[in-house]
Amino acid sequence: MTSADTREQVGVGGLGGIDESAFAGLTARHRRELHVHCYRMLGSFEDAEDAVQETLLRAWRRRETFAGRSSLRAWLYRIATNACLDLLARYRPEPATGGEVRWLQPYPDRLLDELPAGDADEPESLAVARETIELAYLVAVQHLAPRPRAVLILRDVLGWPARDVAELLGDSVNSVNSALQRARAGMREHLPAERQDWTGGDGDAQTRELVRRFTDASVAKDVDGLAAMLRDDVRCAMPPTPGLYVGRDAVLHDWVEDGFADLGRLRAVPTAVNRQPAVAFYLWRESEDAYLPLTIDVLRIAGGAVAEIVIFHDDQFPLLGLPQRLPADGAQ
Repeated sequence: MTSADTREQVGVGGLGGIDESAFAGLTARHRRELHVHCYRMLGSFEDAEDAVQETLLRAWRRRETFAGRSSLRAWLYRIATNACLDLLARYRPEPATGGEVRWLQPYPDRLLDELPAGDADEPESLAVARETIELAYLVAVQHLAPRPRAVLILRDVLGWPARDVAELLGDSVNSVNSALQRARAGMREHLPAERQDWTGGDGDAQTRELVRRFTDASVAKDVDGLAAMLRDDVRCAMPPTPGLYVGRDAVLHDWVEDGFADLGRLRAVPTAVNRQPAVAFYLWRESEDAYLPLTIDVLRIAGGAVAEIVIFHDDQFPLLGLPQRLPADGAQ
């Protein structure tokens, strides 16, 4: 467990005599990180919310079983992991296939900012926290079977010892280590080969400039300009719509066939999700005298070019805190 884990002790008396209000206060500080943990397990923001609700309900009902011998945080993570495994067994017993995850949803950076601050002296841990919330990682991990997925996240993301993971899952340490090896091999099959070259978000000037050019070309519906920014092996998906397009020609052909060049007037609002740059596009609707939500393009940049675009539908705008309409050009 981390040092933060070992410091947080509820006390010898545990939670047996605590009232509901006090219990809610104790668990509230862990809610965001539990939600992110469930999101990694499930790939869906909404499913993660359901899993957290179930976690806190189970924790309240089982509060007398917590005696304070371990941290409250670790105890909650155990319950949350089992809640996710139960949800997967009921609704998604089979992992994703074919490189796409149709249930994938974005995670707003503004909510990720609520996570406890990492240790500035441990840059490797900060890098892991960032990389394991990016969409390419989420897609790859959803291709693992549920139990190896849990092992990978608990061991490689949270840093749990193998014996603790084995206890949680009711397995032997050898079984956990074997599952971890298989999970790592599975991730290598689905993660981009150039992962070590990711820019890590939109913080550098080169990335910001590329996102600006991508935005301007999209608003202008400049297909040739967009083509110049895409890698030869660019990937594009639009969950939950089925279809994964790989390669510049395939992606551009899909856009043209989908009528991109014939869209009406567009406006764009920059945003950020999953620690990646993103652009929210709005389409002019004459009947509403306003620009209304269209899509959110989340970009992965590698080698100074767009390596992946995940496009989310307009139903995700409220989740990201984006406006539901923009005024006419020049209007206040």
